[in-house]
Amino acid sequence: MEQVTILLTGGTILTMNDDLDVITNGALAIKDEKIVAMGPTEDITSRYQAQTTLDCSGQYILPGLVNAHTHVPMTLLRGMADDLRLDVWLMGYIMPVEREFVSPEFCQLGTRLACAEMIRAGVTSFADMYYFESDIARIVDEVGMRAMLCESILKFPTPDASTYEESLAYTQSFIEEWQGHPRITPTVAPHAPYSNTRETLEKSTALARDNNLPLMIHIAETQREVDDMKAERSMRVVNWVKEVGVLDVPIIAAHCVHIDEVEMRMLKASGASVAHCPSANLKLASGIAPVSQMLDLGLNVAIGTDGPASNNDLDMFEEMRLAALVAKVNPIDPTAVPAHTALTMATRNGAKALGLEGKVGVLASGMLADVIVIDAQTTHNTPHFDHNPQAVYSQLVYASKSHDVRHTICHGKFLMKDRQLTTLDEAAIAKEAAAFATEVGQFLSEREENTLSKLIAVGIDVERSESFEVQIKAILDDPSQIENLLSHEYVDVIRAVHYRQYDSYFIFNDAEGSRVRYREDDGIDSTGNVASVRMRLTYTSATKERAFHDTILLSHSRFIAPASHPLRFYEEYFKASEERQLQKERRRWHIHYQGTLFYVNLDRVTEPALDDLYIEIKARTWSQKDAENKADMIREMMAIIGVESTDVVHQDYLDMAKNEITG
Repeated sequence: MEQVTILLTGGTILTMNDDLDVITNGALAIKDEKIVAMGPTEDITSRYQAQTTLDCSGQYILPGLVNAHTHVPMTLLRGMADDLRLDVWLMGYIMPVEREFVSPEFCQLGTRLACAEMIRAGVTSFADMYYFESDIARIVDEVGMRAMLCESILKFPTPDASTYEESLAYTQSFIEEWQGHPRITPTVAPHAPYSNTRETLEKSTALARDNNLPLMIHIAETQREVDDMKAERSMRVVNWVKEVGVLDVPIIAAHCVHIDEVEMRMLKASGASVAHCPSANLKLASGIAPVSQMLDLGLNVAIGTDGPASNNDLDMFEEMRLAALVAKVNPIDPTAVPAHTALTMATRNGAKALGLEGKVGVLASGMLADVIVIDAQTTHNTPHFDHNPQAVYSQLVYASKSHDVRHTICHGKFLMKDRQLTTLDEAAIAKEAAAFATEVGQFLSEREENTLSKLIAVGIDVERSESFEVQIKAILDDPSQIENLLSHEYVDVIRAVHYRQYDSYFIFNDAEGSRVRYREDDGIDSTGNVASVRMRLTYTSATKERAFHDTILLSHSRFIAPASHPLRFYEEYFKASEERQLQKERRRWHIHYQGTLFYVNLDRVTEPALDDLYIEIKARTWSQKDAENKADMIREMMAIIGVESTDVVHQDYLDMAKNEITG
C-alpha cells in the first residue's frame, strides 16, 4: 500500500468542481502538500495508508474557505467605534487611531489574532490590504496559512510611510522579499480612487504589472464615492480606473456596491474579480451589491469579510449566508444566488480571485491540500434530507456555523485538529490584545475630552494654521458712513467682495468653553448669484485674550483650515453639547490703512435676524507691540467712520443672536 501523510475517511466530500460532484462515504488522501487521491472510502483505504487517519463519518469534507478581502490587523480595533457612517468611522476614528498605534508589532499581534479566528472558521486562504505587510507575511508564514498580502498605497501619509513614494518603495522591497513563496503572494493595493491620485494609481498598477501580480482596490463602496467621481470627473468609478489603466492588470475590486451593468462588463472584460462583503456593507449602510446581476454576466464574484473593525468578525459562514440572502432582496427573487453558488463564491471563485485557480478552491487529485472538515451532526444541522442533491449545500450555507469546523488543513498540514489550534497560542494572544485595547481606550477617552485634539485628528490631511486678531465690532446706524473710511486719503482699497455666510457652531461644555465653527462662504457676484463656495473650520474658546482701549479685543483662533468633510460629518463626529446656526450677509473690503492690511466687514445677521447693521474692523497680529499698534489704528479708523464708543459691541454674533432668541 502507498504511504501518505493524511487520510480523511467516511465523510461526505464536496469537491466544488464545475459539476459540483459529491462523494458520499468518501475518502481523501494527502501526501505532503498535495491531494493524491479521492473517492469511495473502501477504494481509497485499500490503496493507501497514512501517518494520520481521521474518521470523518457524519462530517463534510470540502475545500478550505477563501476570504477574498479583509484587513486582518484590524482585529485589534473591533468594537472600538460602531454604528457610524463610513466616513465618520474611517476618518474620525479608525485612521486617527491607526496613525497613533499601527506599528510592526501591532500588525503582528493583530494578524495572529485574525489567523486564529479564521483557522477556527475554516479559512485557509485570505487576501489582506493593510500596512507593514512584510510583518504580516512573517506571521502568515509562521502560522501556515495561505494569503495574498497587499500593501496599501494612499496619497497622504500612512502608518508605515510619510509619502506615497515611500509606500511604493516599501512595496517593491516587500515583493522582492516574498515573491516565489509557496503560500504567500506579495502585491500592491492602492486603497481606493478617492484616496489616491492619478499618479499613485498609475504607479501602483505599473508595480503590479512589472512583477506579473494582481492588485487590490476598493471600488464604489458608497453612493457618495460615485457622486463625487461624477462631480469631479464626469464619469463613474470603474470608467475612471479603466482610463487610468488599473484594469490592465488582474484586480480584486472590493465591494462594488454601486456599479452599473456597463461597469460590470468592463470588469469582466479585464479579468477582474469582485470581493463581495455583505456584512460590512450592511453594517455601514453602504448598500447591497448587485451580485446576482454580476454573476449572470459571468463576472467572477468572491466573498470577503472586510476588516474586523467594520464587520466585526472574520466568519465566512456568516458571509456566505448573508451573500445568499441579501442577493434575493433587490430582484425580489428567492432563487437568486442559491446555496451552492454562495459556497462556490467562498471556495472556487475566491481561489480564482487570489490567482490560485487550479491550485486550491476545488478538491481533486493534484490540487494543493487546503481542506476543512465540518461536523454535520449538530443540533442546528439536524435532520438531513437525501432526496435533494442540493440539500447538502443548504445545510452548509443556511444551517452550519463556523464553530462546526473540526479540522483545518492548509498546504497539507493541520492548522487545527479536533478544534485545537496547532500553530498559535490563543491565550497569549488574548492577553496581549486586552493590554492593547486598554491603551487605545485611554487614548480615545483623552481625545474625547479635548476638542482641539479631536479636531486635529480629522484635519491631518489639510493645511491648517492658527492666528491672533485684533478686532472691533460696532452698530452702524448709516451704511453710507463706511465711505468716510474707504475714500480717506490714508486708505487704499485692495479688494471688495460680497459673501453670504452660513455658520454652524459646535459648543462644548469643557473647561475652555471650546467652540468649533463650520463656515460655508458663498461668494456673490454682481447679479446676486453664487459664484464661488468654500468651507472652513475654526476653533476658538469663548474667552478673549485681552482688550485694548476697553473696546478692541484680541482673539485667538487655535485652528483654521479648509473643511475636508461635509457638515453632516462634523455633526456626527463631534456630538457637541450644543449646535447653533447663524447666517449673515457680509460686504468685505481688504484695505491698506497707512500701509497696513486690515479687513473691514459690513454685516447684517439674517438668521436669527438682528435688527442692527454692524461694522467690524480686524487685522491679524503676531506680537504684543504689533497688536497695540494695530489697536491704535483701528481706533483711528472708527473715529474716521464716525462710530461712537457707545456703539461698540463686545459680544460676538453668536451670543448676540442667542440673547435675541431668549431675550
